[in-house]
Amino acid sequence: MSARELFGKWEVFLFALLVVVLAAGTSVSEYFLTASNISIALAGAMPAAIVALAMTAVIVTGEIDISVGSIVGLCAAAIGITIEKGGSAEFAVLVSVIVGLAAGALNGLVVAYGRVPSLVATLGTLALFRGIAQIILEERGISNFPEWYQNLGFGTVPFTPFPWSAIPFVVLFLIALFILHATYWGRGLFALGNNRTAADYSGIDTRRFIFTAFVASGLACSISSVVLTGYLASARSDTAIGLELNVITAVVLGGVSVFGGSGKLIGVVIAVFVLAFVQNVLGLASVTPERQQVVIGLVLIVSLIAFSGPAQFRAWMARQAPRLTARTTQD
Repeated sequence: MSARELFGKWEVFLFALLVVVLAAGTSVSEYFLTASNISIALAGAMPAAIVALAMTAVIVTGEIDISVGSIVGLCAAAIGITIEKGGSAEFAVLVSVIVGLAAGALNGLVVAYGRVPSLVATLGTLALFRGIAQIILEERGISNFPEWYQNLGFGTVPFTPFPWSAIPFVVLFLIALFILHATYWGRGLFALGNNRTAADYSGIDTRRFIFTAFVASGLACSISSVVLTGYLASARSDTAIGLELNVITAVVLGGVSVFGGSGKLIGVVIAVFVLAFVQNVLGLASVTPERQQVVIGLVLIVSLIAFSGPAQFRAWMARQAPRLTARTTQD
């Protein structure tokens, strides 16, 4: 019996799991449900949450982008060097968006038009983008940001525990929800991940759809870098190292199959908050960040087994058979 059959709607189970985590948190520490702690947990989750929205679109197509952490780091380096050279914070944000779009476009070109497997392509750009960031900033950090910029990452909306960074996240979530589940582009992404050969024959420009999904991922990374550098009050070349683990774990835990073609954005968002509060509870219980990473890794493995097990793999291989046969015939 699959996880879906066992628990019914996976999103309902995730919400119940979130309630359990919140209840556990109250027993671990009396400070868990305080406004300041909730604000800290949410603010720390927003950078990965923003990237997860676009990662959902990428994984739905049957591709993956493991370079997102490096793109965020490269955008952060672009922000830092722009401000260091005398540019305004507003101009630095614009530079970050341009850099993120360019990085996403490079990934999209290599995967969609170069026909390079996305895992291999983004593994290469992971090293490429991080290396460029290290060349730009070397070992130094840049932290002379204006107060409004730092508030974007860590400040809270007046009279609420919600960080300012939650506002762009909510806006992007609503946009992504509409696009993925109510537009031709979104339906095309799901069709592409479900059966690429059928999508080709139905008139969908599969290469363009994949390209735009990676561009969207780059854009989300640029916005995430703005939030993250504000949260950290610093831009460094090693910013967002390991971010891809949290992002991919949230997407897969949210019920999106790594083989593409299925998943709901609402599940991804609930999973983001589950992971955020799990890490927060572990932190209050004095669990080290290294051990927290072990927990996240285990969650990812269990999620992969639940949603991308042998049955899903066989179904994916069956969908790929016509493409592989056609390519062999051409060769």
